[in-house]
Amino acid sequence: MKRLVSADEAVSGIKDGASVMLGGFMCCGQPFGLIDALLRTGAKNLTVISNDGGTPCTGVAKLIEQQRVARLIASHIGLNPEAGRQMNAGTLEVDLVPQGTLAERIRAAGAGLGGVVTPTGIGTEVEKGKQKISVDGREYLLEKPLRAEFAFIRADIADKFGNIFIAKAQKNFNPVMAMAAQTTIVEAEKIVELGGLDPDDVTLPGVFVHTIVEAGK
Repeated sequence: MKRLVSADEAVSGIKDGASVMLGGFMCCGQPFGLIDALLRTGAKNLTVISNDGGTPCTGVAKLIEQQRVARLIASHIGLNPEAGRQMNAGTLEVDLVPQGTLAERIRAAGAGLGGVVTPTGIGTEVEKGKQKISVDGREYLLEKPLRAEFAFIRADIADKFGNIFIAKAQKNFNPVMAMAAQTTIVEAEKIVELGGLDPDDVTLPGVFVHTIVEAGK
């Protein structure tokens, strides 16, 4: 069985300078309770890997607004004015990664791959400092795997062995991030006993989950 604890207990080991992946896509499928608990720890100088910079006063945006994030790796930040302000002021390092490339780099880490090759970014600022590979006469960029110490994942249902069900569009970045982190913490709306989740509904098996938090606890 997995650890079943409160949100505050789940994040208590996260210290200054840690790297954290946050599942979700423009707040859809983002584990808000875990993010709020992380804010309460006071941890700062974080490296956050997220699809985006969020929207004001919500989820990942709270971490940015309270200046807990030193580096943000995301596909865009356009809906969070504070992220843009901090980037322009030089207080927040922002690595903008094409969205598909971001997902594939995370997936590569979880799958134990040495990277992915993609034509996206060839001939643009994205290719600077990156290795190029030629395949059948076409140029590709070698994009390295993207890992983190922690991943915060949202699920609709989790059983006590960590098998989880994630509904519909909330799947987005949650499954691949769970596979790419050293420690995966799941915030679930509902927790059931083993057998309470139909195997056909398992989005992610419990082997990738370390700790479970019931939403609101």
